[in-house]
Amino acid sequence: MIKVLIAEDQGILSSALSMILNLEDDIEVVGTAKDGVEAATMISQFQPDLLLTDIEMPNKTGLELADELKESSVKVIILTTFARDGYFEKAVNAKVAAYLLKDTPSEELINHIRSAMTGKTYYEPALITGYMNNQKNPLSQKEQEILLLIAEGDTSKEISGKLYLSDGTIRNYISEIISKLEAKNRIEAVTIAKDNGWL
Repeated sequence: MIKVLIAEDQGILSSALSMILNLEDDIEVVGTAKDGVEAATMISQFQPDLLLTDIEMPNKTGLELADELKESSVKVIILTTFARDGYFEKAVNAKVAAYLLKDTPSEELINHIRSAMTGKTYYEPALITGYMNNQKNPLSQKEQEILLLIAEGDTSKEISGKLYLSDGTIRNYISEIISKLEAKNRIEAVTIAKDNGWL
């Protein structure tokens, strides 16, 4: 029996997935979580074989969960509406068993769950093509950190205090970020990074 935990913040979809999967003789849904933090707790509690998770959820994303589980025996399948290159790159780095879009037919999803348990990996072909055709995340770890703080509304001065760097250094980082993303200003840089799934 394949024990599956579902992490999905849309209640109706979560219930529908649970109902469809429980109709299979070899699959049992052991729980449904409405956010990433609840999912992490339920993984410890129910010890599922596989986590079926959305990406964008409150408190902790599906990608953060996948990254935490990459060295564990729990297989992770991402099921999302977001075909963003940055998300796909993070999913591959987190060693997910499959990255599927929410319009995947239920029979295919069930087959991917079974395949994941045999060690197979599957990525939506359209995502691979899009990823190969587009650039990878051009931002360094530090630049992403700074851009996240800008997204939260911090000023250069506040960021320099948090990261223990001089105000001048932060300003240099910001102008480098704006240049790399070909943005007009820091706000547009945040938007571009978010749209690409780099933040």
